[in-house]
Amino acid sequence: MDKILPLIGRSEKLFSRDISKNEFELQKIVSESRFLVLGGAGSIGQAVTKEIFKRNPQKLHVVDISENNMVELVRDIRSSFGYINGDFQTFALDIGSIEYDAFIKADGKYDYVLNLSALKHVRSEKDAFTLMRMIEVNILNTNKTIEQSIASGVKKFFCVSTDKAANPVNMMGASKRIMEMFLMRKSEDIKISTARFANVAFSDGSLLHGFDQRLLKQQPLVAPNDIKRYFVTPQESGELCLMSCIFGDNRDIFFPKLSENLHLISFADIAVLYLQQRGYQPYLCQTEDEARELAKTLPSQGKWPCIFTPSDTTGEKDFEEFFTDKEILNMDRFENLGIIKNEPLYDPALLEQFEQEITKMKDALQWSKDDIVKLFFKMIPDFAHKETGKYLDSKM
Repeated sequence: MDKILPLIGRSEKLFSRDISKNEFELQKIVSESRFLVLGGAGSIGQAVTKEIFKRNPQKLHVVDISENNMVELVRDIRSSFGYINGDFQTFALDIGSIEYDAFIKADGKYDYVLNLSALKHVRSEKDAFTLMRMIEVNILNTNKTIEQSIASGVKKFFCVSTDKAANPVNMMGASKRIMEMFLMRKSEDIKISTARFANVAFSDGSLLHGFDQRLLKQQPLVAPNDIKRYFVTPQESGELCLMSCIFGDNRDIFFPKLSENLHLISFADIAVLYLQQRGYQPYLCQTEDEARELAKTLPSQGKWPCIFTPSDTTGEKDFEEFFTDKEILNMDRFENLGIIKNEPLYDPALLEQFEQEITKMKDALQWSKDDIVKLFFKMIPDFAHKETGKYLDSKM
């Protein structure tokens, strides 16, 4: 974390004082409880799992579809924290599968279920088929795991959302907003909390994680120079999720407060700081061909080829926000954590229609992106979808 903070324009950790003030209660609750973490081998899932593990839970089961990431999670935990007396196991399962259903039937006794599984990339909306999988993972599987938690007598269900769910402009953010609607419906049957937060610096598949890959492979760095984002570290993402899970009231959405410690920074600015931290100066190129060619020679001279251009791809939001002006906030409970307070407001007929139309598309094995976009507009009438016809897969 010490190397990440200067890159994202910070010198202090966001939640350290809130964690410190509540550590005794946090430690007590975790050590007396049983946890199931879904999507636990992703970047946020790994961070949450480590936050739970180091507080010695009675039971910690981790499920993820990525077998390789799960192996690394176990190696990381063993190398960092060692062992606990509680039951710690990992399971390489797809939570949408019958194998997962059998797993829950065989051993579904948990106090807390945390669902971190998600399709999180804006690029996932480029085609109708990946977009349907986004709906499956972000909405339908979430609803399924809540229903299973209710049937199993789970005390609390936590599900991660995104800042992009506040006034969404892309399908990923809209899918999470619709997911929040489903959460409101189920909150009448089980206690639920969630979290919206900023980009997780160097999370798997992120642009910053790509910087590591580009240097490893001696390839150019490419970044938009007109998009600014808020960033949290992986550990901070885990802390935020755990705080919401343990301390959130029913229907609470936790988010990081904006302050001098959390401010917008552009991807291009981070790229410059990143290179300087590693002993290189950025060399601005005009074309991809130029950048690819110079990548063969410039690094030995202490320079690195870069392309910084304005963004023109579908789904990019000009700014980030954690809440809307219609949402009720509690900004006093924690020092650096804000809370959105929700009533169980939802349209049951609209949610049923959504489920029916998605089921109809899937049963017919036929749908278009336009079909799904229209359905999303039914769910979110003020959905500010931006379609440019260009996607990240068409760029370096």
